[in-house]
Amino acid sequence: MAWIKTIPFAEATGKLKKLYDRVTGPDGNVDNIMMAHSLRPHSMEGHMALYKAVLHHSGNSLPKWYLEVLGVWVSSLNDCAYCVEHHFSGLQRLLKDAPRGDAIRAAIEARNPEHAPLDMAQRAGMAYARKLTESPAALIEADINALRVAGLGDAEILEINQVTAYFSYANRTVLGLGCSIKGDVLGLSPNNSDNPDDWGHS
Repeated sequence: MAWIKTIPFAEATGKLKKLYDRVTGPDGNVDNIMMAHSLRPHSMEGHMALYKAVLHHSGNSLPKWYLEVLGVWVSSLNDCAYCVEHHFSGLQRLLKDAPRGDAIRAAIEARNPEHAPLDMAQRAGMAYARKLTESPAALIEADINALRVAGLGDAEILEINQVTAYFSYANRTVLGLGCSIKGDVLGLSPNNSDNPDDWGHS
């Protein structure tokens, strides 16, 4: 499940057990990306708080399925199959339109979001996310202005920025520690967006 030691759910005690109880899915399943933090529970807590805030919070205005599109896109650009599979499953669950989801994934795999069945603003967000992922120092103010022209407000631009930045962090956590999807239940997420302290996965 990872290249470093991890503590399974059944052996967890103390703070780690409390955090596992908060983040579990069906049958006590804990995603391997979270279990990778088990030797330092405080970093798991920080990771989950950031994840919940940028992807699953009622304060966001962009639709969650689109935030998942950005997650799959960034993860694909970073060659992180773990996050691609997890978040594509989540995207399909939220979108409730499998053919459209498959078409979005095909465009992502072809590295051509212009062919994705998305509107102009959503495709512009993907272009920004690509540049932020692949060449962040090359971004200029005109890139933000282009997002405004496409119809995105500054708060929505911030959401795209934060989701992109989060996935680059998550991808490096997974790739750097050798996390696999073995034993994971794909597509689960903390769906109670109104409560930032509810991390339960379903």
